[in-house]
Amino acid sequence: MISPCSPPLEPPIPPPETPASQALNIPLPPLTPNLPELAFPPSSFQASVPPPPPLPPPPPTTGFAPPHVFGLEKSQLLKEALERAGPVPGTREDVKRLLKLHKDRFRSDLQWILFCADLPSLIQEGPQCGLVALWMAGTLLAPPGGTSLERLVQVAIERGYTAQGEMFSVADMGRLAEEALGCQAEVLCGGLGSPNRDHVLQHIVAGHPLLIPYPRCSYDEDFNHEPCQRKGHKAHWAVSAGVLLGVQRVPSLGYSEDPELPGLFHPVPGTPHQPPSLPEEGSPGAVYLLAKQGKSWHHQLWDYDQVRDSNLQLTDFSPSRAADGREYVVPAGGVRAGLCGQALLLRPHNSSH
Repeated sequence: MISPCSPPLEPPIPPPETPASQALNIPLPPLTPNLPELAFPPSSFQASVPPPPPLPPPPPTTGFAPPHVFGLEKSQLLKEALERAGPVPGTREDVKRLLKLHKDRFRSDLQWILFCADLPSLIQEGPQCGLVALWMAGTLLAPPGGTSLERLVQVAIERGYTAQGEMFSVADMGRLAEEALGCQAEVLCGGLGSPNRDHVLQHIVAGHPLLIPYPRCSYDEDFNHEPCQRKGHKAHWAVSAGVLLGVQRVPSLGYSEDPELPGLFHPVPGTPHQPPSLPEEGSPGAVYLLAKQGKSWHHQLWDYDQVRDSNLQLTDFSPSRAADGREYVVPAGGVRAGLCGQALLLRPHNSSH
């Protein structure tokens, strides 16, 4: 049998025929009758050879392989370690733990009101911090389990917003939220300070989520993943659905004092409450955001002014990412055009606030 890759063989050349006139007519000797059969040992060519192993099955002809997400192995180890650490605390318990831990930071000349919606936790795999933050926010905008993280990743890849889960455009994040979550998305430009500050705080007080891009500190000693000023070299996303306001006076209608933390007040669930007067922008240490992000199960407590300043630092693409040989989707104008001084306010589709 000729291999398809082998060149064709030349036909054999027949030997020259002996002329009939020169043919010898020599009788053959008679065969000896009844000779016993001789048993020959099998030649090496006749020895049994084990059959070759079967070929691997062909790859499937339908569908596409899922995109490779860098950092999956490292993130999986982190997830397993966190899962072994114990059950994830509920929002109320986690926030109270955080406030007790940082109670010395709060000004004693103010009374404090806490507004905080329940957010689940999810640890990111690879550079998916923005999509994980959007998934957490989505639990306040749609029924639980309505949209999976896998669905958000799939739509983002199909629309060309991301290559591996990264999101470097607030505008693209807004379009993704509207399509995948069916919510209202408002892109905030001009930073978190004036004239946007009161609008942002009223949005969170109303119970709606805020998505914030910011440069993350890599090695903060408290593992708080808090905002810093690194020009976007560690661009990260968080979702905030809680705010702690320091006020001169708590409105009399609809608030109760915390039994464990004197001076801290909560709106009474199911009871109408009067919105408080927002602290003035020039009043330091009077507003804190409660946020979650994809590298911790727990809430973080961040000074609002620190988040505002950090959000304005998103100007440059990370040199280490630019040199790692991987593909990222970065909008025209770079990180500055896509993230700097921007945030995303999300509301349910039927919300009027």
